[in-house]
Amino acid sequence: MSMISAENHGLRLATRYAVLTLIAVIFVFPLVFMLMSSLKPDQQLLADTASLRAFLPVGDISFDNYTAAFQRAPVALFILNSVIVTGVTVVLSLLFCSMAAFSFVFIGWKGRDVALSIILATLIVPFETIAIPLLLIASKLPWLGLEGFTTGWLNSYRVQIIPFIADGLTIFLFVQYFKDLPGELIEAARVEGASWVQIYRRIVMPLAGPVLATAAILKFLVMYNQYLWPLMVVQDEGYRPVMVGLQYFFQLNIAWGEVMAYLSLITVPVLAFYLYLQKAFIASIASTGVKG
Repeated sequence: MSMISAENHGLRLATRYAVLTLIAVIFVFPLVFMLMSSLKPDQQLLADTASLRAFLPVGDISFDNYTAAFQRAPVALFILNSVIVTGVTVVLSLLFCSMAAFSFVFIGWKGRDVALSIILATLIVPFETIAIPLLLIASKLPWLGLEGFTTGWLNSYRVQIIPFIADGLTIFLFVQYFKDLPGELIEAARVEGASWVQIYRRIVMPLAGPVLATAAILKFLVMYNQYLWPLMVVQDEGYRPVMVGLQYFFQLNIAWGEVMAYLSLITVPVLAFYLYLQKAFIASIASTGVKG
């Protein structure tokens, strides 16, 4: 019986790995196609799409498309802008949304259920319905900066960051996770005289590694792929993100090799963020626990 059980277990394990490998291959194929296409001239790129040669580094391979992409548009500037906007927004969003969720779950205050319901109701409101009113508000808001007092947030980093710091989905993720934490920890900390700030910093957030990683990934993808809002509020090339910069490659003559090269370049920060967050997520899982 034990031998049969071991054989069944091995078969299930092999089947599972086969399915996971197939899924991984399906997800990797577009990336391989993009990278291989970025190394080929347009004529060969289009000809290879009809065969498996599209996924192989064969034919006239060079980095000419990358050189041409940098000549056509300020690619490095666009990537830097997106990294700044996305990075700052993710950090501020995790901070403020986790603090809001902490107050909803652990601090009893009048009207918190109504406030949470209103926040969650915003999840069903498409951004397109509030884009124009938000644009009108952003164009008239005051700002005190190094250049002094000014009016209007257009053509700046702040107009791409501040409206997206807090959102209903991120708050909802933190609320659901905090509700599953052991209430005895909070009660014991309050009995010992810990303040709410100390409980948030030293007890709740060290245990929130999984939800931090999940919220960071979702927020990163939303912000890095922003197109409509930056297109509306940023006319200055110095503040444009990568998705708006993509339109440079569809003006006049379209060079598909340059498009693939640009897409390959702007994918690098996404992969780097994913790999970093994967390590951080595993480390947080390994270190998470309740110590006596």
